[in-house]
Amino acid sequence: MKIFSFLALLAMPFAGYAQQKVFKITDYGAKADGITNNTASIQKAIDNANAQGGGIVHVPAGKFLTGVINLKSNVTLNLAANAVLLGSAKRIDYGEGHASPLIFAKDQQHIGITGKGTIDGNGDELLKDLFAMLKAGKLRDSLWQRTNPWGQVQPEEPNRPKLIGFYNCAGIQVKGITIQNGLVWIQDYRECHDMVIDGIKVISNTYWNNDGIDLVDCKNVKLTNSFFNADDDGICLKSSNRNSCCENIYIANCTTRSSASGIKFGTASWGGFKKITIKDIKIYDTYRSAIALECVDGGVMEDIDISNINAVNTGNAIFIRLGHRNKDTVVSRINGIRISNVTVDVPKGKPDKGYPMEGPEVKGRHNPFPSSIAGLPGHPVQNVTLQNIKIVYHGDASKTVARVSLDSLTRIPENPRDYPEFSMFGELPAWGFYARHAAGVSFKNVTLSCAGRDFRAACVFEDIDGLTLNSLKIPQVKSLPVIALFGVTKSVMQNILMPGSAKNKVLTK
Repeated sequence: MKIFSFLALLAMPFAGYAQQKVFKITDYGAKADGITNNTASIQKAIDNANAQGGGIVHVPAGKFLTGVINLKSNVTLNLAANAVLLGSAKRIDYGEGHASPLIFAKDQQHIGITGKGTIDGNGDELLKDLFAMLKAGKLRDSLWQRTNPWGQVQPEEPNRPKLIGFYNCAGIQVKGITIQNGLVWIQDYRECHDMVIDGIKVISNTYWNNDGIDLVDCKNVKLTNSFFNADDDGICLKSSNRNSCCENIYIANCTTRSSASGIKFGTASWGGFKKITIKDIKIYDTYRSAIALECVDGGVMEDIDISNINAVNTGNAIFIRLGHRNKDTVVSRINGIRISNVTVDVPKGKPDKGYPMEGPEVKGRHNPFPSSIAGLPGHPVQNVTLQNIKIVYHGDASKTVARVSLDSLTRIPENPRDYPEFSMFGELPAWGFYARHAAGVSFKNVTLSCAGRDFRAACVFEDIDGLTLNSLKIPQVKSLPVIALFGVTKSVMQNILMPGSAKNKVLTK
């Protein structure tokens, strides 16, 4: 994918800060004591900058407490080094109903947040006040007294403020800042376009649902050189509008850690994902999938190119899922996925053990989960190429824990309406890769290694129309068959490298 020509145009309104008028929030009465609520002072500086055609609203060094800030067209919020915008610890400061993001913009043009300072959501203190309001009956919330399947109690997401929420905005730059201590999605960019996000740092372990960044139905986006440490998904693309999609997005040179998935498309996938390039990503200590591509609400996923991914201590490598959660008759489509130059190390233990908010354990008895491609009967995942892939599994498997034999694959549920994730089918009959209901699957120079004990086949392919295995390497044969093909048509297998003789290593039915 080419670097977008829109980037040069996007940079123009932000070029040459020296020529732009600067509005210092301290000139409007803001105090850096961490106690005074500076919302009115900061908002007045923004309003004045907007009224005068634009400019830079500057936050100097110090800790400035604030409630909700509305960012307006042609205004850049600039945080000096050692400047902190500290979110109010009073839930009422975010509105009486649906909580507003701390920094909010809707229908605005040419806006930005830049500098070396920090936006701090003050999550621990805000959570105390939120629960106090819930106990006093001052907020409506249907979840806060319920225990979820993982034994957690948590208020509804709309009652927890996001830190940045930009909606239907264009010409966005977010550069250099640190964002931390939120109670839900840290950044929500929804139906925005022409965006540059570069060199940011996100620390998001305060509470659940804390995605590092969410791009929802956004177009023409460049996200680079950034760091995400998130309790929930690290870098997440979503689509909530059937008539829109995430499109023309370039993500590169980022590092992410997550107690969910490192790179994720979905779960919301109503319109879909088109023309996405992701490259040069480091992933570590991530509980669920390094790469999770999920299209389950009637959207379209196509022209996806993911390359140069290095994932260590990660619970699952690759998960590609076509499902049908939506109640209408529109079925999702996945066509044209290329994943290349990927190394993943899957440990024996829980990858995010010891982090402040660990991901909830997968329920039930199970052996280690393989990577997977899973479509639906009559609706295959189409044209997936995996090239130069190395996955090492360190866990052990035992028949006494769980077992699905190769002659009882019908026991594996389809679960078309279930929440998509790598454990959604329960126990699987392969330790390395499991693919079902797909067409045009190609493995090129893929190595699957199992350092532990495992009684299962390395790969199981079921209901595949067009399977190419070229230079598939399986250095450790744990049991026979090594590869099992069920209902596979138009298969090509060449340069399959496994120790020992070829007899009984490939089962075809």
